[in-house]
Amino acid sequence: MDNRKVRVRFAPSPTGGLHLGGVRTVLFNYLFAKQHGGEFVLRIEDTDQTRYVPGAEEYINECLRWCGLTPDESPELGGPYAPYRQSERKPLYRQYAEELVKKGYAYYAFDTPEELESMRERLKTPENPSPQYNHIVRKQMRNSLTMSDAEVQELLAKNTAHVIRINMPADETLTFTDMVRGEVTFNTSQSDDKVLLKADGMPTYHLAVVVDDYLMKITHAFRGEEWLPSAPVHIMLWKYLGWEAHMPQWAHLPLILKPDGHGKLSKRDGDRLGFPVYAMNWTDPRTNEFTKGFRELGFLPEAFINMLAMLGWNDGTAQEIFSLDELIQKFSMDRVHKAGAKFDYEKAKWFNHQYLLHKDDQTLAALFQPVLTEKGLQADPAYVATVASLVKERCYFVNDVWEHGFFFFQRPASYDEAAVKPKWNADKAAFFEAWSAQLATTSDTSAAALEAAFKALAAEKNIKMGELQLPFRIMLTGGKFGPPVFDIAATLGMEETRQRITNGLEAFK
Repeated sequence: MDNRKVRVRFAPSPTGGLHLGGVRTVLFNYLFAKQHGGEFVLRIEDTDQTRYVPGAEEYINECLRWCGLTPDESPELGGPYAPYRQSERKPLYRQYAEELVKKGYAYYAFDTPEELESMRERLKTPENPSPQYNHIVRKQMRNSLTMSDAEVQELLAKNTAHVIRINMPADETLTFTDMVRGEVTFNTSQSDDKVLLKADGMPTYHLAVVVDDYLMKITHAFRGEEWLPSAPVHIMLWKYLGWEAHMPQWAHLPLILKPDGHGKLSKRDGDRLGFPVYAMNWTDPRTNEFTKGFRELGFLPEAFINMLAMLGWNDGTAQEIFSLDELIQKFSMDRVHKAGAKFDYEKAKWFNHQYLLHKDDQTLAALFQPVLTEKGLQADPAYVATVASLVKERCYFVNDVWEHGFFFFQRPASYDEAAVKPKWNADKAAFFEAWSAQLATTSDTSAAALEAAFKALAAEKNIKMGELQLPFRIMLTGGKFGPPVFDIAATLGMEETRQRITNGLEAFK
């Protein structure tokens, strides 16, 4: 590593919801920066105004806040290299594009959309269905490499629509060291002459990312492996602009794959398979299309972060549960895998379950309280905490506390009578009448004491305890579910338990 202060950046486009792959990129940036006492920058790459979506930038900020991955510099927070939105940096990009033209490293291209389409149709073959504007094709097009200086200046003077393209060299070998993949080699003939500055004066990603990384003193650039084919263009820009000594170290992160391992995980896969791929709920303001998120499904941010860290990285041991502080201490790029990581939703739920289990009951109760409020119910926090302690073993999400413990907050509206009536008789009815009367005067209402008293009464009445526990459970919950039945009774309290026995006796007649 060089001796510059570590500075990393996450540079999303504000075009929609934040994919879990994007959050993982944030996480790896964040962990690396914090481990090395560096800075994490959020930069908004909004140069493509046709794809800009209102609300998307605020959504990104909210996602990072929820995850606890707060940047050191951003459009929202400011910083020494502001502005951090590329649209607000528009004037400075042209000067670098023009500088490249002057040096012969870029050129003006005046081709109209119609001419570009005609070129693609003319040169299209079965082997090459999408011809590129490259070192061969540029010789046949309307650009400053094929026109005289006088023609070019005349068109510029008339404000003729044009773009600036990079002049990629033919048949040069480029090599760089990737922090994940090791040595990577390209031939420049495989790259086309990418547009650097669009007709509206906005830079493309290729120019803006290099200029901004240089001006913001970025030392390490982590991005998805889908950007690997763009690396030759970016390397040439660093060279052409004379900044090669300042080029960041790159790491191209592995893709997050579909559960079957075939192809990159997409929003459509999540919709099809019934799990989220976005960090939080997102509604596209243009189409009103809704996409569910991990946060609203009940994932805890620390579980979500832990799960993402393990998608493509491990510390070399069997350990899977890491706090954010532990991840900062143990994270290293040389443990990031080259191969894609399959997304396993059941495993994601397992991570959440582990974190729920380790929450103290009061915290879990506080997280569950909004569910009760939404249902118009009120309960003492201490009571809710007791309920949470009894059911959390069965819960993957906070909302599951309701699914596994709703009967603690409302009496059964119906009963699984089919499980009771075939073996129900007068002796059992008499037992529960006696049991209810005994509960009215019992002083020790702990689960253990209740179980012992229940067992003693069953022996006295000469009825097998096993034949009584199921009817008792169904009286209290309505069905064959829930935690240990005497824990339920102890939590409900004697008065409520007796009322439910009375209601159950009525239902089983």
